[in-house]
Amino acid sequence: MNLPKYQLKAENSLILFEFTSEGNKGSIPKIIKFSETHLKDFYNLGFGDKDIETGDVDDLAISNNGDSEKVLATVVSAVYAFTDRYRDAWIYATGSTASRTRLYRIGISKHYDEAAKHFEIYGLLNDEWVKFEKGIEFDAFLIKRK
Repeated sequence: MNLPKYQLKAENSLILFEFTSEGNKGSIPKIIKFSETHLKDFYNLGFGDKDIETGDVDDLAISNNGDSEKVLATVVSAVYAFTDRYRDAWIYATGSTASRTRLYRIGISKHYDEAAKHFEIYGLLNDEWVKFEKGIEFDAFLIKRK
């Protein structure tokens, strides 16, 4: 995807990424974190504002900074970097709310043709993983680099 995105700062492990959203509400620090799960090669994608006090991801914060496309493109660039390093990784992603999950679905749908060249993409529907299709309201997403 050749979309504008923010510059990422990453740890050497490429597990944790940080960037700053710049928009109509000012500069807002963001975090993208890939957390290991109990399943081998399965990671949870966490994303949100950086809690200044704890340094953790606040995935319930509502920034409305006017740059959502650029922010999502930045998250996607972190997914590319992470899967360059961890080729066998499966990444689980869902929004912290139904409306955020819907935003992710819209973003995937909008850029699906390009993303599908590089990733296997599945959606969770009625407790089953199925190939992603545009127009279906999935509960979560699972992706793996081809």
